[in-house]
Amino acid sequence: MARQVSRRAPAGASHDPAAVDVLKRIRTALPDLAPSERRVADAVLADPAQAAGLAISALAERATTSAATVMRFCRAVGLTHYPQLRLALAAAAAHENALGGDRPALGTDISAEDRLDDVVRKIIYNEVRALEESCASLDVAELGRAVDAVAGARRIDVFGVGASAFVGQDLQQKLHRIGLIAFIWTDVHAALTAAALLGPGDVAVAISHSGETADAVEPLEAAGELGATTVALTNFPRSSLAAAADIVLTTCARETPFRSGATVSRIAQLAVVDCLFVGVAQRSFDVTATALQRTYGAVQRRKRPAGRRTPSGG
Repeated sequence: MARQVSRRAPAGASHDPAAVDVLKRIRTALPDLAPSERRVADAVLADPAQAAGLAISALAERATTSAATVMRFCRAVGLTHYPQLRLALAAAAAHENALGGDRPALGTDISAEDRLDDVVRKIIYNEVRALEESCASLDVAELGRAVDAVAGARRIDVFGVGASAFVGQDLQQKLHRIGLIAFIWTDVHAALTAAALLGPGDVAVAISHSGETADAVEPLEAAGELGATTVALTNFPRSSLAAAADIVLTTCARETPFRSGATVSRIAQLAVVDCLFVGVAQRSFDVTATALQRTYGAVQRRKRPAGRRTPSGG
């Protein structure tokens, strides 16, 4: 049975907007927004502090839409009226500023005018924030269910394409190193044929930042229909991939147009994969430690002795 994902905002969200990170909720809602509502979201995410100071008509003008659309946007992210949005944005901006340091403006993308040191600051800042926010938003109970399923699985099949394929390969290699039967499928035809062989006692893991990549969604759906336990790793808990999964693990990465599908999403996914792997490894600590030592030793002779390295410039 596919996991049913609620389309409603979290309970109580509208009662204390300053107590939640509205920016995370807006990013989560992006795939479900109408085009005009998404323009409002883009305007808000580009500069939350400035948006917090705008009247509803000014924000509507900035997003080239109407005040009525701004109100629909507020309801779509769990707020009942526009003043709540302004308060929540002000609180989110204040939280970011309280982190201290010389930080890039919220939501800013890399521009042609940025100096190289600006590029470095923006990349590192966004990746660190993705890790912090993913840690805060990751459902540990869901992670525990995923650990239980993987640790007790007959076999584990991982599906992912594009940038997510690298994350899937990392998970497969980690599980294989501790003696679990794990496969990675990055071609949709191979993934679908592999899924057709799964059943009760098996686990299928699909990875997709957007949660809407058909090449990840369809194999997971096929595996679930045959009785396998299905796990989704995605940035959007209301996505098609999440709806197809029994267990949903979420990241919270800030993608920007210039860096869509860039390393920030992979960094967050790899962190969740590490949490999953270590949780599984703990279940048989001594056996795992022995397996890791043996596999580490197997490749040590491939390293060149220090005395044989070629001197620089020689």
